[in-house]
Amino acid sequence: MVNFCAVFGCSNTAKPGVQKSFFRIPAVITTQGEKTEELSRERRKAWIAALCRADLKTTSLYQYRIFVVFISGSPSKLYYTTSPDWIPTVKMGHDKFKLDLVKNNSDRYQRKTERASKRKRTKVAETQLELQTSLQQVESLPSEAVEDDTLVFESNTVVSTVQTDIGSLQKEMQRLTIENMVLKKEISNHQVTPDAFKDNDEKVKYFTGLPNFLVLMSVFKFVSASLKQNERTSFCEFQQLIMTFMRLRLNMPMSLLSPWFRVSPSTISRTYANVINVMYVKFKCLIHWPEREELQKTMPMDFCKHFKTNVAIIIDCFEIFIERPSNLKATAMTWSSYKHNNTVKYLIGIVPQGVISYISKGWGGGVSDKYLTEHCDLLDKLLPGDTVIADRGFDIADSVESVCAKLVLPASTRGKKGLSALEVEKTRRIAHFRILVERVIGSLREKYTFFNSVIPVDHLICPPGDIPMLDKEVITCCAMINLNESVIPFN
Repeated sequence: MVNFCAVFGCSNTAKPGVQKSFFRIPAVITTQGEKTEELSRERRKAWIAALCRADLKTTSLYQYRIFVVFISGSPSKLYYTTSPDWIPTVKMGHDKFKLDLVKNNSDRYQRKTERASKRKRTKVAETQLELQTSLQQVESLPSEAVEDDTLVFESNTVVSTVQTDIGSLQKEMQRLTIENMVLKKEISNHQVTPDAFKDNDEKVKYFTGLPNFLVLMSVFKFVSASLKQNERTSFCEFQQLIMTFMRLRLNMPMSLLSPWFRVSPSTISRTYANVINVMYVKFKCLIHWPEREELQKTMPMDFCKHFKTNVAIIIDCFEIFIERPSNLKATAMTWSSYKHNNTVKYLIGIVPQGVISYISKGWGGGVSDKYLTEHCDLLDKLLPGDTVIADRGFDIADSVESVCAKLVLPASTRGKKGLSALEVEKTRRIAHFRILVERVIGSLREKYTFFNSVIPVDHLICPPGDIPMLDKEVITCCAMINLNESVIPFN
């Protein structure tokens, strides 16, 4: 909204983003006593009289503004009635007002200022005279009282007392200096800055889930150029990244993050969505399907002993609880009979080295593991001769064999009285390797407890052509897991 100056002939306006000083016509104050009410009413009449406009209506005075028309640049306080700025007097657009009130106020204000300045100079002069007199008395003391033992004793007593006071003051100053340094260090440790995380890997692990400070700063430098800083707040790029990690790592709600970073919950929400989008774009490349030569060169010894170098991926599904959708069809699609709740299911795959190499998009919890595996793009990535290790629920042998790959599952007792000794040993060996993917899923849930809670439905809503926020959060956290040490030993 544009504000126009009420002074006759003034063309100044106040527009958004333009720094200009406009003042309202003072209102009548009725809540601070009779004297204040009477004085504010008198001042309001004086301002209206100073404007000298017949078209001003008392019912709409709150709409008017006055540009800087004061000697000091702003109006004086209500009780400074002798100040020339008690009412506007400069460039009022007419000469009817340059009469007694302005002249009397200006003269009285000038006389009052001169009297105050004179009193101040007199007080300074008196203080200087007292100091000079005291110094002369101290200088004349030794020559007049050299042989007066009592006076000498008193003088020595005063000197020793002063020295004692000086010593105690110095000790107190040292104590306060040390205390100040300790408090500054404690404050710096509680501030969200790179220095607060430096040389403190435990703090980095607790708040971000990353292994150390070096990895944290590498992540920050990789995304900082794409983050936006709010010019109206001190919410810097590093704080935005730490806030996002705290949301994912500790599952802290927006209402707790808001006072922590001293911004509004709406700012926290917008910033979190922006940082997740940036991290998704920047780090989704960390989840990639490696070449067969790379897998074979770095294959752990246990896999080489039992499967040679043919294992390409170990797969499993993990589910995340969500709020119950209001749409009945969506409710049916997300209901998981295994979890007895509404969930979103993801197919996750790791290579024998323990790195997450595949993560599917989110599917409704009602979909079976077989359907999910056959309708995502996992089978398109397999090469002839690859070996896939999975759990018994993945009845996908025909689909895997259709791409000339091999599926390894633990032995089943369906239709049998029991397993032979050879089958038991083989099942134990397969379970030993298949459980590695469950350890990775457990690490994902442990490091980022956000996925252990019930996710709001709005994390599943996205515009056409985009992917849901929950998918971005899952992919981002899987990429952060790949920045940690592997769960699989290589010796």
